[in-house]
Amino acid sequence: MSVSMRDLDPAFQGAGQKAGIEIWRIEKLSPVPVPKSSHGKFYTGDSYIILKTSASKTGALRHDIHYWLGADTSQDEAGASAIKTIELDAALGGRAVQYREVQGHETEKFLSYFKPCIIPLKGGIASGFKHVEEEEYKNCLYICQGKHVVHVKEVPFARSSLNHDDIFILDTKSKIFQFNGSNSSIQERAKALEVVQYIKDTYHDGNCDVAAIEDGKLMADAETGEFWGFFGGFAPLPRKTTRDEAKNIDTVPTRLYRVQKGQAEPVEIESLTRELLDTNGCYIVDCGIEVFVWMGRNTSLDERKTASGAADELLLGLDRPKCHVVRVIEGFETVMFRSKFDSWPQSTNVAVTEDGRGKVAALLKRQGLNVRGLMKAAPPKEEPQPYIDCTGNLQVWRVNGQQKTLLQASDQSKFYSGDCYIFQYSYPGEDKEEHLIGTWFGRQSVEEDRVSAISQAGKIVELLKFSATQARIYEGYEPLQFFVIFQSFIVFKGGLSEGYKKHLAEKELGDDTYKEDGIALFRVQGTGPDNMQSIQVEPVASSLNSSYCYILHSGSSVFTWTGNLTNSEDQELVERQLDLIKPDMQSKLQKEGAESEQFWEILGGKSEYPSEKIGRDAEGDPHLFSCTFSKGELKVTEIYNFNQDDLMTEDVFILDCHSDIYIWVGQKVENKNKMQALAIAEKFLEYDFLMEKLSHQAPIYIVMEGSEPLLFTRHFSWDSTKSAMHGDSFQRKLTLVKNGGAPPIDKPKRRTPVSYGGRSAAPEKSQRSRSVSFSPDRVRVRGRSPAFNALAATFENPNARNLSTPPPMVRKLYPKSVTPDSAKLAPRSAAIAALTASFDKPLPAKEVIIPPSIKGSPEEPKLSTEAIISSPQGDSKENSVNNVTDEAPKPKPETIQEDVKEGETEDEEGLPIYPYDRLKTTATDPVTEIDVTKRETYLSSEEFREKFGMVKEAFYKLPKWKQNKVKMALQLF
Repeated sequence: MSVSMRDLDPAFQGAGQKAGIEIWRIEKLSPVPVPKSSHGKFYTGDSYIILKTSASKTGALRHDIHYWLGADTSQDEAGASAIKTIELDAALGGRAVQYREVQGHETEKFLSYFKPCIIPLKGGIASGFKHVEEEEYKNCLYICQGKHVVHVKEVPFARSSLNHDDIFILDTKSKIFQFNGSNSSIQERAKALEVVQYIKDTYHDGNCDVAAIEDGKLMADAETGEFWGFFGGFAPLPRKTTRDEAKNIDTVPTRLYRVQKGQAEPVEIESLTRELLDTNGCYIVDCGIEVFVWMGRNTSLDERKTASGAADELLLGLDRPKCHVVRVIEGFETVMFRSKFDSWPQSTNVAVTEDGRGKVAALLKRQGLNVRGLMKAAPPKEEPQPYIDCTGNLQVWRVNGQQKTLLQASDQSKFYSGDCYIFQYSYPGEDKEEHLIGTWFGRQSVEEDRVSAISQAGKIVELLKFSATQARIYEGYEPLQFFVIFQSFIVFKGGLSEGYKKHLAEKELGDDTYKEDGIALFRVQGTGPDNMQSIQVEPVASSLNSSYCYILHSGSSVFTWTGNLTNSEDQELVERQLDLIKPDMQSKLQKEGAESEQFWEILGGKSEYPSEKIGRDAEGDPHLFSCTFSKGELKVTEIYNFNQDDLMTEDVFILDCHSDIYIWVGQKVENKNKMQALAIAEKFLEYDFLMEKLSHQAPIYIVMEGSEPLLFTRHFSWDSTKSAMHGDSFQRKLTLVKNGGAPPIDKPKRRTPVSYGGRSAAPEKSQRSRSVSFSPDRVRVRGRSPAFNALAATFENPNARNLSTPPPMVRKLYPKSVTPDSAKLAPRSAAIAALTASFDKPLPAKEVIIPPSIKGSPEEPKLSTEAIISSPQGDSKENSVNNVTDEAPKPKPETIQEDVKEGETEDEEGLPIYPYDRLKTTATDPVTEIDVTKRETYLSSEEFREKFGMVKEAFYKLPKWKQNKVKMALQLF
């Protein structure tokens, strides 16, 4: 059901077309727009309509409509606001949730739009009241209730209004007093201070004193005495019973009514189920504190208006006129509404139709064309954003029962599906070195290893004094941050742990752990050289997928298979991964639809296989929850329109992004509760409070206050100085309110990163520089020029470095020859040591940036180059290539300059030249001081042309597989 825009009230024209808040006040029973400058000002004698339009990550707009009824509004105005709300919803497509808000009993969602509070003003339009500015400042007393949003209500200025349970604000001409009831919580006091700041800014132009008064403290200071002086002096407050009204309403049993001829008729039910609701009718579900009006999709506008009126009449008869009333449309029910039912079908909500794509796919299908994969729009091609610095140090341990084994750099990105791993990644943060401690559980890993991995990772976090972010990751659910840390990631079948082997023996299963000489099939995936994976799958045809490339090896045969839906970038990745899995073997290219018989024979014959990409849950719109966890039970409260100030240092919060779950732990949380953070996250996934079908294996991050990583803070407008403040929530905010802003905080300088031995091949070096994907002033390098292929040969040697580290960005270095003195420095290793120290710094404009091609740049720049050869200890900042300063490095480097000649290629860049007979694999007098994977680079230009029949530049334009094939024929591979 929808309403024509011609029939829509003119005041609503164009409403809800962009994210934001729109407000109308009912004047003479019609809506009149309220200017933005007056948003948040509500008069007690009026009724208002508030439209909140939100944009999701997909760009779709969602609407929530509230109608607010002032305490002194007329019955006609209240009725008009309810009816106009239904009309506005119908014009917006009939999908909005509608809330009735009664002054003093507003929902937390409504109050969150107007943080920190709303303080209704006396007066109104139709009620006959007029708001008059007081000539003389009037003292006002307000009661503040709420831990996350504050309900503010003006109460009589009398001692009898005070109690021990709540917070009170006394606003006088020269000073604002906050009276903290002895039974109030720190969090409530901190939130009330936000109201104090609001009053100070709104009614005092930001200039007045603020005082905090503690209930029950008789050793009063001057401010306490001043406060009690307004009430005739100090006297004990009477004990106050807790609000009984809310308790009584909360115990009301759930009842169902059907609206018939404008009346709410009770429906006899044994249990509340979805099947009781008919799409042709309107129903009222009375849940005590909240009353829901459910409107079927096939009901008319008049029927919906009648149902709304029937709900109001029902509440008047039950003497509950101030209850929350929420109106929902069939197919767009809220989570809270669905949770009231004993059973609710797990079907998706009614969705907006995707006009064009479905029609085009149906048309093509009728024409006999294959439309697999066409029904889903291809996501826009964009660079993934990992939100983590990728220049850090990595350590990885494999878990074996209660033990863990540190992996060598060359093995730290090679995991087994039957094992569990712990990784520690240390990287430079904004102010200090940050740490990510994670556990990775293989699909086939055993519970014993998982428990041990969590326990041992927790001990590392404890040693770091809870300053690290902790992550729990399951195979197949890895987040992008994980992959960019490891970069070239391989998952083998089987496992090495004793627990896994014991499990196989108990189940009488054969050991399928990866063997280099056996049959193995790998699916290659990723978005680029710095984020690519090879996942071993069952070596059968059904494991193939048209959207991926694969590597298949069986004994001495290696095949690369490219699906029809892959592109050149995917095919580039399979070549790179082949270098890691089978670097010394030539592969046979198989294109989908043109495979050889031998290929299918190895896979056991042809069979059907899928074509759509394997999708991971996309990140959703974030939701923030405060939580309490006691005796295994988790209770959560959603915080709407959240910001950083909602995070209280005494509490634990959950940030639900659907694909990832973050647990934020405040500094004032007890250690025993900090240790329960992972259990809280697991319980949250189990309960799935938003009914969004969360995976129990979704990545979990445990974030400690004061050490929040960018991947968490990006969901907030973050001010790091707030996390660095000391004291409880109330003390922190009291400091801000009294000082009128954030106090200056001495930020610690970034510490010099420490090497933990996992990332760098040389243990004595500081951290190996890697590219930063999210930093605008650093550039991620995708490949190498031919010049650098030779220069960085040792970086390509699997025995010399971790292949997950991308090639660094450097200038052209190395002359043809070096002097005898410089030769003593072992020029090759010394220069690379100097380069390693320089990779963190941006290059001057005159330097050459390596073009993004691992196969070689077709046009190599010709210009003068400079080489700086330092000692092997030249990895300090003073000795780095790009940081030559007036203070001479120790020892002083030797500078050599030489012009590059026209037409020269690799050998003219400074590499030693050796004859072909000493470079080939069958040489009787082989050269030992070379990179065996790049033998051809040591040939002279003349001998290269003689043997290869082309110049080096042309050779490096060939595909990698063809290069390898030619090199094998010449015994150079």
